[in-house]
Amino acid sequence: MAQYPFTAADLEALRQWDTPTICNALEVVAPHRRGYGFTVRPMTAVDPKLPPICGLARTGTQRAAFPSGRSKEADKAMRIAWYEYVADAALPTIVCLQDLDDTPGVGAFWGEVNSAVHQGLGAQGVVTNGSVRDLDMFAPGFQGIAGVVNPSHAYVHITAIRQDVTIHGMQVQHDDVVHADRHGAVVIPHDVVTKIPAAIDLGARKEKVILDMVKSKGFNIDRLKEALAKSEDIH
Repeated sequence: MAQYPFTAADLEALRQWDTPTICNALEVVAPHRRGYGFTVRPMTAVDPKLPPICGLARTGTQRAAFPSGRSKEADKAMRIAWYEYVADAALPTIVCLQDLDDTPGVGAFWGEVNSAVHQGLGAQGVVTNGSVRDLDMFAPGFQGIAGVVNPSHAYVHITAIRQDVTIHGMQVQHDDVVHADRHGAVVIPHDVVTKIPAAIDLGARKEKVILDMVKSKGFNIDRLKEALAKSEDIH
């Protein structure tokens, strides 16, 4: 069984902060990743009011514009293999499924049934450039962060399992830690997962100095410069 430098409790703790705040913290603890590792195009949240999700990536690819070309038995075997892959995890997961069609989102893999199935297999949600449907019937608490909302299955089918994927600019590998909410998603390197809370606390203290000054009576450019200087001195 894989060993990780963090626990399920560490991942759960990160769900109290939104994804932009996680990105802010990564600028401190993993500054080399400031320009990559996150989604860069607009995405749709099935339920924007749900809390963030954070778990180990279960990756794969799909297509939907045309039939798979496989036999019915082969399609069923691939689907079962996919479910077995998602279920094989010691910690909570997030499915990262890349739609390879020329126009991603032609057919929805995600709706009432698959949201319930994957939630039952330990996944907190899905991040995909493909589509979702059955928005009012998604499994309660299971988040979908998708590129498209679409009413049809079309010919949706899984094409590869445990595949490196790129979803709206975010490159994801099997077992990467992914954090996501209505803003999008970001990959958190394993070695900095436990450093995120302290970095968030530092950032909050720095921002508070500026925000308190902005809200104070008599705020002006000189006081802003003062606040910025004080913020830089906080370590």
